[in-house]
Amino acid sequence: MNEQAKIKMQIPVLTDEQIESFKNTGYLVAPNAFGMDDMALIERWAGEVEAMPEESGKQWIYWEESQTEPGNKIVSRIEKIKDYHPGFADLTEVLKGPVDQLLGERSQLFKEKINFKKPGGDGFKPHQDSQAGWDTYADFFISVLVCIDEATIENGCLQIVGGEHSKGLYTSFEPIPDDEMAKMDVIPVPTKPGDVIFFDSFAPHSSEPNHTDKTRRIYFATYNKASAGDHHEAYYVDKHKSYPPDIDRLANKEYVFRV
Repeated sequence: MNEQAKIKMQIPVLTDEQIESFKNTGYLVAPNAFGMDDMALIERWAGEVEAMPEESGKQWIYWEESQTEPGNKIVSRIEKIKDYHPGFADLTEVLKGPVDQLLGERSQLFKEKINFKKPGGDGFKPHQDSQAGWDTYADFFISVLVCIDEATIENGCLQIVGGEHSKGLYTSFEPIPDDEMAKMDVIPVPTKPGDVIFFDSFAPHSSEPNHTDKTRRIYFATYNKASAGDHHEAYYVDKHKSYPPDIDRLANKEYVFRV
């Protein structure tokens, strides 16, 4: 048995109460979903992904300018990982178990990434994932957040609004307006390594910059219902046209961020 096959969720089956809570609030926190041995593997894999050479046609690396050291470029996130790392390919399959329960049918991987949020890394303005044109592919998605490093308020943990998912989409291709956010109760959700958060693609969420001296890595995998089709490759083909990884960008062309 290879190392990838050793990954086991400690909470492989969600309870009826957890499923109902997800439906009501739009998100669910599963503490200690992965044990220490599993997290040692996942942490190592994240390091391996970051160390991969930056090559066109391979994993997608996005860079950002440090908020604390202007002019210094730092890794923001790496996407399209599973095709180039068997460990994360296995992890996307493991996560399907609880996602299937929440969807009420088999799930299909839509996209996946690691957000690194290094010291000086920026946050994300309040948004809904579906606002980025995802309805072109399917009408509903669930994202799974796997905490690799401890996420705190100081280093930019997930902040989410419960219950607003039921109101549908607020805006398309832009953050939720400030006047709408002022009406919402935004809840910071600090997590420790091994914690998992499931959230609805209509749940408003955001994060703050990393104000600490340590990196805060989080793995995200997003799924749609299998009955809605497999859009993984189509999504990345389309995204490459509007927001390619830095290595594939044309000089003097402006690219607009999409979730």
